[in-house]
Amino acid sequence: MGFDGDSDGGEEDGISSVREVSINGLTMKTAEVEAKLDEGNIQEAESSLREGLSLNYEEARALLGRLEYQRGNVESALRVFDGIDLQTAIQRLQPTFSEKPASRRNRSRTESIHQVSQHAASLVLEAIYLKSMSLQRLNKATEAAQECKSVLDAVEKIFQHGIPDVLVEQKLQETVSKAVEVLPELWKQAGRHQEALASYRRALLSQWNLDEECCVRIQKRFAVFLLYGGVEASPPSLASQIEGSFIPKNNLEEAILLLMILLRKWYLGKTEWDPSVMEHFTFALSLCGETSVLGRHFEEVMPGIYPRCERWYSLALCYSGAGQSRSALNLLRKSLNRHESPNDIMALLLAAKICSEDCLLASEGVEYARRAITNARSVDEHLKCVALRFLGICLGKQAKIALSDHERTRLQAEALRSLDEAIALDRNNPDLIFDLGLEYAEQRNMNAALRCAKEFIDATGGSISKGWRLLALVLSAQQRYSEAEVVTDAALDETAKWEQGPLLRIKAKLKVAQLLPTDAVESYRFLLALVQAQRKAFGSSKNSTKVEDDKVTEFEVWQGLANLYSSLSHWKDAEICLEKARALKPYSAAILHTEGSMYEVRGETKDALAAYSNALSMELDHVPCKVSIGSLLSKIGSKSLPVARSFLSDALRLEPTNQLAWYYLGLVHRNEGRLADAVDCFQAASMLEESDPVESFSSIL
Repeated sequence: MGFDGDSDGGEEDGISSVREVSINGLTMKTAEVEAKLDEGNIQEAESSLREGLSLNYEEARALLGRLEYQRGNVESALRVFDGIDLQTAIQRLQPTFSEKPASRRNRSRTESIHQVSQHAASLVLEAIYLKSMSLQRLNKATEAAQECKSVLDAVEKIFQHGIPDVLVEQKLQETVSKAVEVLPELWKQAGRHQEALASYRRALLSQWNLDEECCVRIQKRFAVFLLYGGVEASPPSLASQIEGSFIPKNNLEEAILLLMILLRKWYLGKTEWDPSVMEHFTFALSLCGETSVLGRHFEEVMPGIYPRCERWYSLALCYSGAGQSRSALNLLRKSLNRHESPNDIMALLLAAKICSEDCLLASEGVEYARRAITNARSVDEHLKCVALRFLGICLGKQAKIALSDHERTRLQAEALRSLDEAIALDRNNPDLIFDLGLEYAEQRNMNAALRCAKEFIDATGGSISKGWRLLALVLSAQQRYSEAEVVTDAALDETAKWEQGPLLRIKAKLKVAQLLPTDAVESYRFLLALVQAQRKAFGSSKNSTKVEDDKVTEFEVWQGLANLYSSLSHWKDAEICLEKARALKPYSAAILHTEGSMYEVRGETKDALAAYSNALSMELDHVPCKVSIGSLLSKIGSKSLPVARSFLSDALRLEPTNQLAWYYLGLVHRNEGRLADAVDCFQAASMLEESDPVESFSSIL
């Protein structure tokens, strides 16, 4: 079959307007047929085609409907198509195609039979497809989808072994490909989302002999629908699952699988680069926190696709999200080099954010934040608030390791000033209120910290756990333990089960502070049950490099229980808990510090000192061990006092708000005869004791 002759040059839905029809060696002008159609004589027009081209009823109707559709007479075309009996045509065509594909030896003998049958199949199936398109134009999406589905159902009946990849007429393959591609879109237009999902899967899992470009378009549209369609898809049916293959459990997994297939096709050179695929892939992996996987794909993208600074920034985002902050910062340092993009404000902000998480990087973060503020002009001016926030946080972290009290005071004042400026620019940002409250708390301005904590809870409706935790710790620093416990209980009622760990840990420490050890043990048991349930629920499949915000580890619980039992002189229970903790983390300064404390209480000074020293060999900046060594040495004799003073001074350099370090340093000064210095240290210890929370404020971050 062929459609030849003059054309008016226009195309509609990929079908050319035809003025002459040629089938099986017979040719016929369409002018006479068109004239009869214009007069409304459909049956006469049909008869002319049947006589002129030796066609059966369905084939003549298919040609008439096609002609009307091409002329733009959609309603008239629909009336013509309604007269086609699809089932009859399928039954007539099915025997020819139900045979298994012919071998090479017999293919030439059967080729002519298949060719004639494909002509008929192509005419009828295209007619039903065009009927579907006519219904769509008349805004009848459901009926259009049903007609389009009938095309595919017919193809599966006619080609019971799937469409062969050889000896298939081009026009027939085009019709099938269009129907496969358009059916899910029609179901979406009709609001039938489950049918759309089924059609996408049918398109990709059945043998339609689609070309690569068509398959890529369907895969991309399916992935987009899974990500943004707002419909939860059930897993693929068992019939379509291959033993041993990966079966996606939800929309996100299925979308990621499709996008990875699309990226793989590009890597193999089977399709053109489509940046939107990477954008959807980035969104999908960010949702499930698998940014390390995303980073590997950015690394695989060929050079030249992304500018290198853009690639470095994207990789830095991936590594940062995966908890690999150092790798992320190294990439940003390259990007922000004066020979690359030193004024890229987004890179500057990300670098400042990463530095704000580490006291040792805080001074570098201050530089990045100030450069971001300088470059926040015109369209980027709204980012000035973000830069001021990171500047305030970095200054606060930098103050913690300042070498002098004067420098520390100056940095703390600048930190508060930066956060106040940020709030002035964005008064409705609760995170800024929280950061300001935390900075006040770190500086032991508890009244201001309490006000900010309450404002944050009001602004967020109590939906964010860290606000409750800050409020509870501030109250505990004010020695208002019962009120802090009430806050913690209220927070537990408002918090999802998996997020209750830090709150239960605070509750246990509040019980310890209130000299209620039995209740404290009970709280620790609840916490232990929670973290063990989390471990069983999530298993070891989670990426160990991923940052686990607001999670309590099983090690922390056993360690806390060991400290509690040690304080009660329940040595056997303390030893059991330490063994449990050591099994989880064999090389831990915290475990050795607890062991040293137990030795010290029992009067085994040498063993205690050895345990503390071993702990410092594992973690040079472990403050509790430095304080304990300083305390022990101060009791041994006058010859050890200088060494004790050195350890205690070093501990205060790392943690200026350590109340015990100030107290023992005061004892050292007193024993060395520096009474004025001793008084200052005792005053500092007393003030800190009155504002010492049950848990460090930095644990909230």
